[in-house]
Amino acid sequence: MVLAALFATFAPGIDPALAQDDSEQPWAPAGEPGPPPIDTGSPDKAYKQTVQCVSSGVGEHSTVSGSEIKDIPWGQAHLQLDRVHDYVRSHSRYGEIGVDERTGKPLKVAVIDTGVTPHEYLGNRLIAGGDYVKSGGNGLRDCDGHGTQVAGIIGADPADPAIGFTGVAPDVQIVSIRQSSQNFSEQTDSTGSGERTLDSPTGAGDQSTLAQAIVRAVDEYDVDVINMSVDACRPYTGSNALVSEEERMLRGAVHYATEQNVVVVAAAGNTGGACRQNGVPIKGDPRIPDPDEPRTIVTPPWFSEDLLAVGAIDETGSVADFSMHGPWVSVAAPGTGIISLDPAPDSSRSLVNVMFEGEEAVPSQGTSFAAPYVSGLAVLVRQMYPELSAREIMHRITTTAQHPGAIDGHDQYIGYGVIDPMAALTMTLPEEIGMKPEQDITLPSSMPPPYDPNPAPKIVAFAGTGGGLLALGCTMLAVHALRRNRKDG
Repeated sequence: MVLAALFATFAPGIDPALAQDDSEQPWAPAGEPGPPPIDTGSPDKAYKQTVQCVSSGVGEHSTVSGSEIKDIPWGQAHLQLDRVHDYVRSHSRYGEIGVDERTGKPLKVAVIDTGVTPHEYLGNRLIAGGDYVKSGGNGLRDCDGHGTQVAGIIGADPADPAIGFTGVAPDVQIVSIRQSSQNFSEQTDSTGSGERTLDSPTGAGDQSTLAQAIVRAVDEYDVDVINMSVDACRPYTGSNALVSEEERMLRGAVHYATEQNVVVVAAAGNTGGACRQNGVPIKGDPRIPDPDEPRTIVTPPWFSEDLLAVGAIDETGSVADFSMHGPWVSVAAPGTGIISLDPAPDSSRSLVNVMFEGEEAVPSQGTSFAAPYVSGLAVLVRQMYPELSAREIMHRITTTAQHPGAIDGHDQYIGYGVIDPMAALTMTLPEEIGMKPEQDITLPSSMPPPYDPNPAPKIVAFAGTGGGLLALGCTMLAVHALRRNRKDG
């Protein structure tokens, strides 16, 4: 199972606003989003498979790392998904997790990735959404072993009490659209970033087909949420202008989806190759990095005015060292120690906690796997609050996150904070009930100013105090002398 970088551009307690208003930010894309692209439904060019598809060869409910595969993943426990699921079931009209409360039908999440291999724990909820890698494909073949794990985090349902792992929304439908693949490239990747990326000589797929896949998910499949665990990195030129027609197409597609009431979620990206970390000092450069002037632009997270860009945390609760920083990061979620579905076609009852880079097995990790936690949460919020728009769902997720200790409750590492699913489902937001959020205001006071520049009152006070002490001392001396004379007499 290969999870190396596929493509790289230029490769060798605070109440946030209803939606992140990036229009006045110095780093935000300039101008207004353009129209969405026309969906061709086919690859941008002819690709040929050059690398064998993944094959795990592990037994049922097992992996190369041993029996701990049955344990509850730490990220799942951290988000308290068991409690969240109990709450949703008890408050749902249908007792299911990931359904439309008005109709009882499953909600839909489009996984735009490397495809999703059919798996028993997805059951008949997996829908073939199309293929931009191989003409005539349907999206239900995951040669790279990436999209299947992403889909599992969103909607897997093992239905076995002996297995701790479960998806965030285990009754949701998954629409698989294969948009990228490293195994259909004649060149090999050397960045080692562990993240799906776009636009290089390596692999199939680019930003134009990603944009078309977004439009396809909206128009053809009427999805509720879109998950994109793919990124493109390029150097920041100092200008906010889009540098290519592909970027314009992608921004237009993202904006179109959000305006069509679809919640769009994107991985913030991993460091490596063209994805040079933002906000960290450069050796030999004494300047302090400015968060509003990143050295690397990451798309689609750059378009965070219309989507949720997701960073990753590790088991300690700290920002994962591979997670790309940026002022566009919206929230964060667990991105290490991942357990999910085995993508091999002959392992439909197996789980994995590793990914394969060549012949080497490495732990599954990346912002790719943090994003589906947020996509699953977006499904649950839509289920419990069907009247909310896509932007209002985004607002509920960012507002109820565990905010970092920044002045405005937002930083470039975890955005508005690590998601809190239970708070997102239960907290009462003032604006949703017609109340204005609390604001910091200056209260009037009758107290004198803390510093009086006129020294006269202090001089009079000290003089009076000194005179009183002197008079008291004289009186005590006189009394003492009088008593002594009487005693001598």
